[in-house]
Amino acid sequence: MFHTTFYIRRLHSLCGIVPMGVFLLEHIFSNSEALGGPQAFNDAVARIAEIPHDIMLPIEIFGLLIPFLFHMLYGLYIVLQAKNNPARYGFSRNWQFAIQRWTALFLFVFLFVHVIDLRIFVKGGGTPITYGLLHMMFSNNLWFAFYLIGMLAAIFHFCNGMTTFCMTWGIAKGPRIQSVINWLMMLLCALMSLVTIAFMVSYRMH
Repeated sequence: MFHTTFYIRRLHSLCGIVPMGVFLLEHIFSNSEALGGPQAFNDAVARIAEIPHDIMLPIEIFGLLIPFLFHMLYGLYIVLQAKNNPARYGFSRNWQFAIQRWTALFLFVFLFVHVIDLRIFVKGGGTPITYGLLHMMFSNNLWFAFYLIGMLAAIFHFCNGMTTFCMTWGIAKGPRIQSVINWLMMLLCALMSLVTIAFMVSYRMH
């Protein structure tokens, strides 16, 4: 028997790592250039802008948009089916299970706003993404808080999802290795979060 749900969930899990996880890592790496000052960030953005449009557009559609929509819409379906009860059980994995789904709901809204704001209105309108633009944007406390929470939610969702991915795909079969991977991913989450907080704050400093 062909178990459609089994393979759809595997594809959903894979899309969360590639390309979404890769895109998140690239996003953090590019934005971390802001720690070197406005010129360093603008140079990093310029390097990305050098990719020809005929190459970038298919990447954005087939490598980002379609996998993102599939992961988000099917993820929303999973969230609506999930039964979260972390307060009753209290185990850390139960809390991570619940937070994974709470962050999924927030990220559904965050990514929608982010794409419309920067990709369609700003970049699509012919305005280049620069350090000065982000400085002006994040000088607004509400935008700063919204984007910071969104980035931290994405980081946790990715890192915790990596642990689940290793379990789902049979990479981590025993409870001991699952615990080790979980701790490593939470350390990675903490590191990525600190870098993100640092570059987000830097946008408000200059």
